Amino acid sequence: MTITPFAAGSYNTTLNTQRLLATKEKLDGLTTQLSTGRVAETYGGLGAARTTSLTAHAQVARLDGYAASITGALNRITLGSASLQNLSKVTSTTVSTIATGLTNTSSSSARDTTRTTAAANLDLFVDTLNQNYAGTYIFGGRATDTPSVASADAILNGDGTKAGLTAMIAERKAADGATGSPGTGNLSIPATTTATVTISEPANVTGDNGKTAADRANFGFTLGTITSSNPTAFSPTVAAAAAAPTVTLGFGTQPKDGDVVRVSVNQADGSQTFVDYTARTATTGATNEFVIGANAAASGASLKTALGTSQIAAAQSSSPPGVTATFNGGTAASTTLTVSSTTPPQNGDTITVTLGLRDGTTTTLTLTAKTTTDGKDPSVFLIDADPVVTAQNLQQALFATTKASAGTTLSASSAVLAAKDFFAGSKSDVFAPRRVDTAKGGFASNPAGKTVIWYTGDESLADPRGTATVQVSSGQSIGIGAQANETGIRNALSGIAALASEGFASTKDPNDATLSATDRTLALSERSRYTALTDRVRSVLTPKQDDQGIAQVATELSLASAQITNAKAQNGATRAQLQNTLDGTDTISTEEVAANLLAVQNQLQASYQVTSMLSKLTLVNYMS
Repeated sequence: MTITPFAAGSYNTTLNTQRLLATKEKLDGLTTQLSTGRVAETYGGLGAARTTSLTAHAQVARLDGYAASITGALNRITLGSASLQNLSKVTSTTVSTIATGLTNTSSSSARDTTRTTAAANLDLFVDTLNQNYAGTYIFGGRATDTPSVASADAILNGDGTKAGLTAMIAERKAADGATGSPGTGNLSIPATTTATVTISEPANVTGDNGKTAADRANFGFTLGTITSSNPTAFSPTVAAAAAAPTVTLGFGTQPKDGDVVRVSVNQADGSQTFVDYTARTATTGATNEFVIGANAAASGASLKTALGTSQIAAAQSSSPPGVTATFNGGTAASTTLTVSSTTPPQNGDTITVTLGLRDGTTTTLTLTAKTTTDGKDPSVFLIDADPVVTAQNLQQALFATTKASAGTTLSASSAVLAAKDFFAGSKSDVFAPRRVDTAKGGFASNPAGKTVIWYTGDESLADPRGTATVQVSSGQSIGIGAQANETGIRNALSGIAALASEGFASTKDPNDATLSATDRTLALSERSRYTALTDRVRSVLTPKQDDQGIAQVATELSLASAQITNAKAQNGATRAQLQNTLDGTDTISTEEVAANLLAVQNQLQASYQVTSMLSKLTLVNYMS
């Protein structure tokens, strides 16, 4: 260590130098503050205010991050909401157009125009639901990198290896007995050689129309009441009351914990609903579970027990476990109509037949006895002096009107039900669209891989809004997700697609006097089918009070947008307060710093002058 020598007067010189350097450093600091506008270049330079500054800067950074997320989310949700509002408007317009068209169903162009418009609207739905914002497909849930919906052509016509909606509708119509021979909705109305006419549902397996008990549980007309305005002349008698077949459930292999089985259940009105049951090694207390048994047969029995008194119509699952539903017994409903040999029928007597459809509705056939007929109205039959001949005429009229109703009302019902099944399907094997089992009857127990899956997005979350969220504050995130397979959207799609898939063989006006009898009959049939179809589609497109519609989905997104906008405003106010705090800690007052800088400059200049003068002072100069 070197010790510098001490000389007289050196202390004052050192002290002056240190003061000059300190003043110079202060001058440099003030100059830097004036040029940057900041109090210090490091948090340490803020002194006691550094904690406040650090905290405020962190909060501002978070708010800026929220703001960036909010901007993108608002753009996305605004686009999604506007798109759905447009689809809701299209749906409402379709309903209005149908309602207007129903008053003019004889128009030669109304039916074809409706189908063409529906096809264009289906294209619009597909394009809208495949909406893309900044590389993100909005209506695919968490699957955002691929289109959410298959093309309109694939939906209607399939993709070459898998069936589309048009094929499913044709398949369902055939199963319902709306097409083909005899085309009477699976009802048997055999010719008679006696004074008695019989109408019945198909018997089991070897019965009429080759239908099975599984078919009777799922397809065709159900026989309701038959009444006569003159019971003494035409006496209806229930030959056999309907009784549902017994159903045995089983599995190809033992199910595993978590396996799901979808069961179709017939309801009191004749319609069907889906119930999904989950296999468990032991009950968890949740609803719709069944306990896995000792073997596959025991597991099937356990599932049957869990269903209780529900009237099983069909069951499907993935394979394995490969659920099976075996239908046995039951009774096909049958009613006879006997023409009296003692009390002759009167001109104008009517017979009313009520038939049930698988969508929960009914249709009524009214047959009228006449002493003369022009042969144009199939529901009119001739009274003959011979009761057997009258019965034969009645059988022909009943057969013709039932066949006509099957080709119109039942056909329309089949189309809409097939559309609902198609759009209810999903990528999971167990939830694949229901398909008719043409070999065994009823619905196929494993329909996976046979049908185009129209929705290709994510469906893993129960709440579609939760598939995409935006963090708007430290304690609040808002769901902005949407899925094309939401109930309201799916129902609208099924109605629009059902209209788009149905062609009409005749667009002629049945009131045209120049038409041949054959053309007139076809025109009347097509008009009736159009009326039945549009009436059902209108019901599908009009959500019930407690059902979700497209407008409700759009409203939910709009509410989310409003929440985000409110959070954005609140964040803005908070950021402004934090910025005021930072202005008080990090930012200098230009006027104050300028004044201090001028004072320090004057002080430093004076110090330099005094120091300069003292440095030139000698004993000679001092004495002189």
